[in-house]
Amino acid sequence: MKRVLTGIQPTGVITLGNYIGAIKQMLEFQEEYESFLFIADMHAITVPTSAINLGDNTRSLLALYLACGIDPNKNIIFLQSQNLYHANLSWILECNSYFGELSRMHQFKEKSSKGENFTAGLFTYPVLMAADILLYDSDIVPVGIDQKQHVELARDIAIRFNNKYGDTFKVPDVMIKKEGTKIMDLQDPTKKMSKSSDNPKGVIRLLDDLESVRKKIMSATTDSESIVKYDEVNKPGISNLINIYSVLTNKKAVDIEEEFKNSNYATFKRSVADQVVSVLKDIQTRYYEYLNSSELDKILTNGLLKTEIIAKEKLDIVKERIGFYK
Repeated sequence: MKRVLTGIQPTGVITLGNYIGAIKQMLEFQEEYESFLFIADMHAITVPTSAINLGDNTRSLLALYLACGIDPNKNIIFLQSQNLYHANLSWILECNSYFGELSRMHQFKEKSSKGENFTAGLFTYPVLMAADILLYDSDIVPVGIDQKQHVELARDIAIRFNNKYGDTFKVPDVMIKKEGTKIMDLQDPTKKMSKSSDNPKGVIRLLDDLESVRKKIMSATTDSESIVKYDEVNKPGISNLINIYSVLTNKKAVDIEEEFKNSNYATFKRSVADQVVSVLKDIQTRYYEYLNSSELDKILTNGLLKTEIIAKEKLDIVKERIGFYK
């Protein structure tokens, strides 16, 4: 079975759009691959962050992913900062990377172009990302298109190291995450639902109060036609609600149109709201059960024990190839 590795940063919040577009895909990975999933808290500190928020966000994020269906029995789940081999390998790989290739990274150029001070960590974190990947002989690394360049860097570093010191690292394949159903802003359905939206009424977060979720859906922008029909160009608002209902019920758009052909928008919105609230209620119940239990620490401890064995074995090989004194 091929090995897939995914890293998630403990920042921000998770929206309904994230759940439908990304987390559901991760649920497929855990059935198809040997799945390694880590919380990339070391990557999170490349920009200013609160020490209190970092710890709380880490625990909250893990609880939320588990509540969404990530199975600790089907994933090796661990915390990046607890496994010291990541930073150790990163330094060795930095000494086999070049200033020019790091300065060409899109995200570095974007963030550093704002004229603000930035840390050396922001510049070198793609090498840490390479260490994350190469430590575990990952076959596949699924990323969004904005991270494709970083996985390509990991491939280049692996090939360079192998050519210089002998066959050491598996060269991973990059998998561009397939475009899941795109969920749009409820108030401006021409824009993707984003946790950074200026209008909170347009965004549903997985931990939102359920009554407020219902109100957001009932006040979602539609059109004056009052016909439940899928048409992204002329009816983006109602099409967005159809997409949400479709994913959560596994019904096709054409069947939804038939189901609500004699209904007005208010009736359809109530059905969408009922479905979303039902899903979020289950997620929130499981979330608080995880958050208030010792299960999270047990999962991370188990993941650390498993990954330390693999990571140490790989780093020992690297150190021997480099020529470090035993």
